[in-house]
Amino acid sequence: MAKKVQFGSRIGLIAATVGSAVGLGNIWRFPAEAQSNGGAAFLILYIICVLVLGIPVMLAEFSLGRGTNSDSVGAFRKLSPEKKWWMTGALAILASYLIMSFYMVVAGWTFEYFWQSLTGDLYAGMGNPMDKAGLSLGFKEKMGDYVGTTWKPLIVTYIMIGMNLFVLIRGVQKGIEKMSNIMMPILFLLLVIFASVAMTFPKAMDGLAFFLSPDFSKITPEVCINALGQAFFSLSLGMGILITYSAYFPKQTNLTNTAITVASLDLLVALLMGFIIFPAVMSFGLANEGLEGATLVFVTLPEVFAQLPGTQFWSVLFFLLLMVAALTSTISLGEVSVAFVQDHFKTTRLKACLWVMLPLTVLSTLCSLSQGVLSEFKLWGMNIFDFLDTVATNFMLPTAAILTCIYLGWGAPKGFFRKELSNGGKLSGGFINGVVFIVRYIAPLLIGLILVAKIL
Repeated sequence: MAKKVQFGSRIGLIAATVGSAVGLGNIWRFPAEAQSNGGAAFLILYIICVLVLGIPVMLAEFSLGRGTNSDSVGAFRKLSPEKKWWMTGALAILASYLIMSFYMVVAGWTFEYFWQSLTGDLYAGMGNPMDKAGLSLGFKEKMGDYVGTTWKPLIVTYIMIGMNLFVLIRGVQKGIEKMSNIMMPILFLLLVIFASVAMTFPKAMDGLAFFLSPDFSKITPEVCINALGQAFFSLSLGMGILITYSAYFPKQTNLTNTAITVASLDLLVALLMGFIIFPAVMSFGLANEGLEGATLVFVTLPEVFAQLPGTQFWSVLFFLLLMVAALTSTISLGEVSVAFVQDHFKTTRLKACLWVMLPLTVLSTLCSLSQGVLSEFKLWGMNIFDFLDTVATNFMLPTAAILTCIYLGWGAPKGFFRKELSNGGKLSGGFINGVVFIVRYIAPLLIGLILVAKIL
């Protein structure tokens, strides 16, 4: 089924695709990975992985989407209708749906903290800002009390689901593209503001030294695997997002230039977050605290803001930034399933959105309740939230990425991949040969190492 709509402009195309990649993974996962894997040594490996491996795999997914003008399942079915490769696309769609179910809960948390920052309730009763131990304990208790309650997290989760539904129903140009054209400049502007402020902190240079001055003795096989995993996660590979979005690319779109632009902006976000986080934690005596996702965002950074002049102002700006990242992430995840339902069940966009979001609401409700009243319910020793996170992120994504690379390298119709990379023969050169070689031989092997490492 041919797509009846495309992105209306190159700026909109780039904004939407970057928005699909830039999200919570960049904002909170990257600083945590950098801290626990050696700082600058990890950063260098991460950049190499994005440029050498991430871009070729991104081009593989772009080729499938634009070349078939279809969703993740339809792309494989159009190219190989007699074979079972469509199951690769189905796996990617399922993974993105499960990820969206718990991401929506976290997105709700960002909305709640944005609201609490606006009202000032987030910092009420925290006492002396110079009492670091008291601040840390206070914010940990506040987060625990909030996440563990029943009705508040549910309400804000439903608010974020409603926002997603509003954008998705409006469609590709009036919804996703228009939202991205507004949200992505705001996100980058806020990142630049925070990075500029962080450079004025008393120990900013110490933080930058950790982030930018590599100690190559810290490079181990585990660090290499973690850098590769972060690269694939941050670029949204294996989720069906890039296949779905590239189906909206005009045929004349230069896939190589688009992939390089998206990857470069994704790297820029990671760098800016490093420029923000590490000067902050060094300057305010928080370097020894863990920077795990939830702790970093909902405990550590509020501690930093509490010690700054204009606490409420900076807190509002940061949680606005986080909410924007959450929205761009969840909307792109939602579009994967909406496109599939609309294409394969030949229904209207409104019905497709409702069919996707109503069951998701049930799953997200269970994920939210698993942090509180359902915390005792375990699946293989994990609550529902953590179980879905582990299964989708650690196993389903790398498996879908491996199968996609194998398909483009060996299973797709002969010449399809090269034809898409060259825009029908208009472009040529050794770069195309290198991309094909990496997708065919190198990427499946290295992604397989990630998968094996997760299993072991």
